[in-house]
Amino acid sequence: MKATGVTRSLDHLGRIVIPVEIRRNFEIKENDPLEIYVEDDRIILQKYKPRCTFCGNDCSLTEFNGKHLCAECIQQLKDI
Repeated sequence: MKATGVTRSLDHLGRIVIPVEIRRNFEIKENDPLEIYVEDDRIILQKYKPRCTFCGNDCSLTEFNGKHLCAECIQQLKDI
């Protein structure tokens, strides 16, 4: 993990501002969804990328009833 040397404080509502340089670098725009998760003692923000509901693949996704499915899982469902 690369340190940026930038620190930010939380406001009274628990919000934090991500510096514009970091947003540009990761192509994060206003209203883009971000995933927030914990790994060991770290809080990690990551630009949201849809994944297959069944296998977690992020390629060739189709949305069905609000769920994302990859081509391979769709084929497996057809074969049942």
